[in-house]
Amino acid sequence: MSDEFAYDVTDGIATLRLCRPDKGNVLSRSGLIGLAAAVDAADRDDAVRAIIFTGEGTSFCNGIDISAGNTFQTDPAPGEIRRGPGGLLSLRIFECTKPVIGAVNGTAVGIGATMLLPMDIRVAANTARFGFVFTRRGIVPEACSTWFLPRAVGISRSLKWTYGGSLVPAAEALEAGLVLVLTEKDVLYDRAVELARDIAVSTSAVSVALTRQMMWRMLGADHPM
Repeated sequence: MSDEFAYDVTDGIATLRLCRPDKGNVLSRSGLIGLAAAVDAADRDDAVRAIIFTGEGTSFCNGIDISAGNTFQTDPAPGEIRRGPGGLLSLRIFECTKPVIGAVNGTAVGIGATMLLPMDIRVAANTARFGFVFTRRGIVPEACSTWFLPRAVGISRSLKWTYGGSLVPAAEALEAGLVLVLTEKDVLYDRAVELARDIAVSTSAVSVALTRQMMWRMLGADHPM
């Protein structure tokens, strides 16, 4: 689908693997749009029961590829409202009917960190680190992360991480609830596959889809009904 990631379906599990390790798996505008399209394809494929995101090398994703300058063409015409591709990816993951697992093999910075937030389960290598570095770049958090992050780790920790912008070690991410499982890097993907396979072989696809949407959407509800 793209030279920035590989897409594979095996035994009911779709894997999206970021594959530019020499560049820290940074993503361009087209790469982010391609990932959203891949999630859409997996969501529509009845043979897919779960989705895994992971990366190659020492980084999960080190953010946006800015090597080409204003790659995102962020100067809209007067009166135009334009959604960023990172936000579109986050929303597509949020709206997915399949469980989405993030297998964080290394550093996750900027969009690499925020794209993980709408995923259902995050497992990480012991060496992984997470960076919500926006204030250090003179910008604000992107990709709907101001909605997702406080719901994952609480408002105080969210503000601490986003105010300072320093890298969060895997152990702190685990303690905060951002990560569910820590493991050695060489078995990380296998651990993610175990979680995905348990869903794929043991559950009803319709029940899982409804449960996922009920759980996520109730996070924003003002009443349990």
